[in-house]
Amino acid sequence: MDESKVNARMQQVLDLVAGDVSSIRTGRATPAIVESIEISVYGGAQKLKVQELGTITARDTQTIIIDPWDKSIIGEIRKGIEQANVGLSPVVDENIIRINLPPLTTEDREKYIKILGTKLERGKVMIRQIRGDSMKDTREAFEQKQISEDERFGLEKRLQELTDSFIAKIEDIGKRKQEELQGVS
Repeated sequence: MDESKVNARMQQVLDLVAGDVSSIRTGRATPAIVESIEISVYGGAQKLKVQELGTITARDTQTIIIDPWDKSIIGEIRKGIEQANVGLSPVVDENIIRINLPPLTTEDREKYIKILGTKLERGKVMIRQIRGDSMKDTREAFEQKQISEDERFGLEKRLQELTDSFIAKIEDIGKRKQEELQGVS
């Protein structure tokens, strides 16, 4: 087991989960709400990420402003946001797109908390899959007499500690996001 490779793979999963969770609305305007939306432009699909198609800013707690670099695609961006079915209503205002976020209802908050739970569980499963792959490699190395039984148990123990650490980080991300969703400061 190459611990640095396992750590890097688990870190990628953590980064993926953090990005995925950041796209969940909390009632506060942030660019992350719209960054991952795919827009059909220039004969393909591009994400709306900051710096790809324009700038995305939160003017205040309820307003997101998208300022496209190429003003000729403003209609495609608006259409892409509407078709993403994320409950946002973009309005073209001269050369920018303005999205006013309505306050979250109790039902919205409950729905987003369920979505959060699903995203977190998916991340934990991915971490456990990495652990499973590494455990299998460790057992195979032991069976082929490449490592001793003590080394095997040491590696498996370290792998479990690494897994527990990353799952705790995922749970921490979830706890912070749930507090945001519930309006707890």
